[in-house]
Amino acid sequence: MIEPNVAGGLIGGSLIGISSLLMLLLLGRITGISGILTGIITWNKTDGLPWRAAFIGGLILGAVLYQIIFGRPLPLQMQADGVMLVLAGLLVGMGTRLGSGCTSGHGVCGIARRSPRSIVSTVTFMAVAVITVYLTRHVLA
Repeated sequence: MIEPNVAGGLIGGSLIGISSLLMLLLLGRITGISGILTGIITWNKTDGLPWRAAFIGGLILGAVLYQIIFGRPLPLQMQADGVMLVLAGLLVGMGTRLGSGCTSGHGVCGIARRSPRSIVSTVTFMAVAVITVYLTRHVLA
């Protein structure tokens, strides 16, 4: 088990909050990753491809810079095979579509704006996540 890093969580959470605030102030948009990625995939000329591509590129670049600066990859343990990961990704995508947003849009930005829909969505996907972890670790294992 990986030991919790309180300072890392505090710094990371603060950076997420600051970047979400800057996105709202500078672009007038919430930081919903699924919506940003969907905008790239379904791009039309009035949709703002440059800022979307820069945002997604920045997410990828951040992980690369972390590895370069600290000389080690992000601590990640994968215990599922490729088929399970693809299935999980498809289910997350379907849930994102059904819930009209993802954890960043609802959980970070929506709750901060006191959106009732986002609060219900966040409680729902957190409850489903807890149930899923329990089932996969204790019932299906």
